[in-house]
Amino acid sequence: MSTTSTLRRTKSARLHASAWGAIGTTVRIVVTDAAQLDSARAMLTDDLAILDAACSRFRPDSELMQLRANAGQPTTISPVLAGAIGAALRGARLTDGDVDPTLGRAIETLGYDRDFAMVPANGGALRVTIRHIPRWHQIELDEAACLLTVPVGMRLDLGATAKAWAADRSAERIAEALSCGVLVSLGGDIAVAGEAPRGGWSIRVQDVTGDPHTPSAGPSGIIAITKGGLATSSTTARRWQRGGDIMHHILDPRTGRPADSIWRTVSVAAGSALDANIASTAAIIRGHRAAGWLAKLGLPARLVTVDGSVTTIAGWPAEVSS
Repeated sequence: MSTTSTLRRTKSARLHASAWGAIGTTVRIVVTDAAQLDSARAMLTDDLAILDAACSRFRPDSELMQLRANAGQPTTISPVLAGAIGAALRGARLTDGDVDPTLGRAIETLGYDRDFAMVPANGGALRVTIRHIPRWHQIELDEAACLLTVPVGMRLDLGATAKAWAADRSAERIAEALSCGVLVSLGGDIAVAGEAPRGGWSIRVQDVTGDPHTPSAGPSGIIAITKGGLATSSTTARRWQRGGDIMHHILDPRTGRPADSIWRTVSVAAGSALDANIASTAAIIRGHRAAGWLAKLGLPARLVTVDGSVTTIAGWPAEVSS
């Protein structure tokens, strides 16, 4: 199912949007030129199909899954998979392993082993004895040569960073090809490129960022950005139960289990959607240490505790009207 709309943001500017479902999330593209909307949507659709074929851990025919047959051996991979793994390793380096792409086995053990829409909301109790041992630094990637070696027994999960990297890549490509302003939203990961509309791109920030014209649920605010990206990580977005225990998709690499955080949602603005995503994910995992860490980095952020209290730091943008 998809939607297409024209959204009035200012008295003199119109933005043109289309939304649909793909890669297990809500996809939305907004452009400043109505004549380019169909082309922009087609380009993004193609990009996401290629991303899914390269990076999905729910498709047995994806490149990512096929890597298991070549574990321990140098393997030639596509530029898309190389770029996505490079982005994941950037996240690991920048966060000292808090954002860890080697948690594939752990997330599967917890029950998230298929497209999330097919994960049972309630299931039997799990006896989880795995304590994750981070080994991301053992991955050998020559991104320029598209050559990868993954250690035997390691299962990669690129879900923490791949959507944000893809949003950045597609927004830049579409803006350059169509010569217009572009916003790409893949779930909670938003990238903008090209000339921004007057007043910037309006975004509703809540547990999952999205269209400022849709009804909000829980604490929310509307801000505007003109460049770079914005990402929201939330423990409320993808949740399921096993034996009465609440699970979510943001895992602490020290335990291999869902992070037990004081934050239910963290949103970060940065120079790219990828860096915003890395920071917001790591902030959930770092808990009490997150606000000081983000402030030290100078990253504007909005942090929401489990009881709904909101803290903003480092010049988080002031709210605007929709």
